[in-house]
Amino acid sequence: MVRGDYYEILGVPRDVSDEDLKKAYRKLVLQYHPDRNPGNKTAEEKIREINAAYEVVGDPEKRRAYDRLRFGDEVRDETPDPGIILEQMEHKLFDEGRKELFALLIKDTKRIKAELAIVRERTVAAQGYDTFKERIVAERAAEILPEFVTAEMDARRDRILDVAVQMMASQHVVRKDDAAAVNALRQQFQDTFQKGRIGGFSSALELLYARR
Repeated sequence: MVRGDYYEILGVPRDVSDEDLKKAYRKLVLQYHPDRNPGNKTAEEKIREINAAYEVVGDPEKRRAYDRLRFGDEVRDETPDPGIILEQMEHKLFDEGRKELFALLIKDTKRIKAELAIVRERTVAAQGYDTFKERIVAERAAEILPEFVTAEMDARRDRILDVAVQMMASQHVVRKDDAAAVNALRQQFQDTFQKGRIGGFSSALELLYARR
């Protein structure tokens, strides 16, 4: 199990109900509260872990994001490589962005065909023949994404990014008290999510693409 799994910290299964989760949290807070453990550094560290875990999984929206982003039980290294953990998270965030745009665009076949026509025209102008040119598709995606991405979608993205950064802090990939590093990591994750959205646009177009 990856270090810092929030369900493991709270001693509950992943399918725990909200009510039982709250009960487990309260029980642990009473057990490790500083007033009951004066001067106990282990208890102080434990209560910080408990509060950090419940801050995420105790919130329904954040819990859903965490369940999508969390790492599987197959990772059992006691001291996992931060680089590998970061890479895995980036893959997950890219996929979140890709699936979001793909699901939105695939409902509008007419728009996909219109976008394919634009991409095809630019591709032929650039190289003299038609092919599915990823660079040109990505450039077009960056142009029109604001038409598709709503404020609600960005709010959802921001919640996911908040949880992702908190997870990286729990894995010691970044220090929570290092504001500059946290902000840089969040921007990195936001860029990855945006690349995923562009990938979703590309996937939708490629599904209907036929070379001429």
